[in-house]
Amino acid sequence: MTDYGIVDIAIIGGGVNGAGIARDAAGRGLKVLLCEKGDLAEGTSSRSGKLVHGGLRYLEYYEFRLVREALIEREVLLRAAPHIIWPMRFVLPHSPEQRPAWMVRTGLFLYDHLGGRKMLPGSRKLDLRKAPEGRAIKKDYTTAFEYSDCWVDDARLVVLNALDAKERGATILTRTAATSARRGEDGLWLVSMKGADGTSGSVKARALVNSAGPWVEDVVGRVAGRNTSYRVRLVKGSHIVVPKFWDGPQAYLFQNDDKRVIFVNPYEGNLCLIGTTDIPYEGNPADVSIEQAEIDYLLRVVNRYAAKPLKQEDIVSSFSGVRPLYDNNAEANASAVTRDYVFEVDDPEGLPPLLSVFGGKITTFRKLAEHALDRLTKTFPQMGKAWTADATLPGGDLPDADFPAFLSALRAEFPWLPPNLAEHYAHLYGTRARALLSGAKGMDALGRHHGALLYGREVDFLRDTEWALTPADVLTRRTKHGLHMSVDERLAFERTMEAA
Repeated sequence: MTDYGIVDIAIIGGGVNGAGIARDAAGRGLKVLLCEKGDLAEGTSSRSGKLVHGGLRYLEYYEFRLVREALIEREVLLRAAPHIIWPMRFVLPHSPEQRPAWMVRTGLFLYDHLGGRKMLPGSRKLDLRKAPEGRAIKKDYTTAFEYSDCWVDDARLVVLNALDAKERGATILTRTAATSARRGEDGLWLVSMKGADGTSGSVKARALVNSAGPWVEDVVGRVAGRNTSYRVRLVKGSHIVVPKFWDGPQAYLFQNDDKRVIFVNPYEGNLCLIGTTDIPYEGNPADVSIEQAEIDYLLRVVNRYAAKPLKQEDIVSSFSGVRPLYDNNAEANASAVTRDYVFEVDDPEGLPPLLSVFGGKITTFRKLAEHALDRLTKTFPQMGKAWTADATLPGGDLPDADFPAFLSALRAEFPWLPPNLAEHYAHLYGTRARALLSGAKGMDALGRHHGALLYGREVDFLRDTEWALTPADVLTRRTKHGLHMSVDERLAFERTMEAA
């Protein structure tokens, strides 16, 4: 058994909230240990719509506080990680049957001004009969509205937070499940853990943070032996990936006849990502998968607008995730359930606290982490002040947050790199790409070519610095190489990595 000694905070759950709290706490001088039963971002945090956004549709549910916070965070994160987060314009063809034009314009006016927008351009009206954005849209739709939000590589956002936490002294344990947590007579939590390889470990902590996402109630009850009056509502969201069917860098937002909206976003160069669904979910979140009814729903919404119809045979890939939304007793409609977050703090007088996170979304994870630590001030009055609002994530320290300029500089430093490979390294690793390429003088130095843009040197870098242990860690979460490799290439890579 490995004894990890005494830490200030033990965190259960390695999604975006857990990694964000670990990073913030470590940067305030607290001793932190995070354990995650699978891989970082293996659950909900890698199965999102890949957006940092204010949540335009949340305005209809009067979630003004959440939208304002998310809009402010959108620009904070854009400055913090310009290599994995970048601006994107969204085109919303007007469908008067769902929402009148005045309502859309009012919503976009609020969206433009509620969060003090500085870096992103504002909204505008488009004539689809003349604008190039209208070429892929049926002639029935003549007017559209365009606005700004941001794209994010969600799984990498989690990994970079964990990496920053580690660089600031945190212990990050992947594939290590918390099996029991009990308050001891010494005034500390005793957390028992078990690794996927059968090894065991323990740590004592002055505070326990439960950021287990869909498993938050399970951790409160089964692991910590406590009761909770808070509940999560599990909502499944599924996406499909198809070849990109329009020209230009813009994304689309399509309104359905049930008043839900579907994002259709450029993805991995020649592909597009379509989603999401909103379906109540019961069962083990680890077993979630897309259903035929969801595929039909997504295709129907897109084909309502797309000039060239999509067919099921066009689908390249799909994924599903379970959102652990805080149950605010909303109506049966899953889309009406709040995306805001709340904390439950179990801290009987004189005993170490248990802080559990209910709800939340990727865009507001950094602010959530700040608020979580605010709730632990009584336990850690000596901890440092909030600091992450002005800090970059690993690799994000690009001069003036200018990605094109950084990419040009990287290509000048490594002129032998093919342009698409240089862009891949720049986007995934930012300034850390120089560490990946250190000493390399030509393509031979990149090692074995596994297919697409994947070379042995990148695999080694991910294994050595980013906790990548399995083929899926590399092909699906740390990168998206798996989408561009043939079946034979993926199988060969799996055999190679498993034999290493």
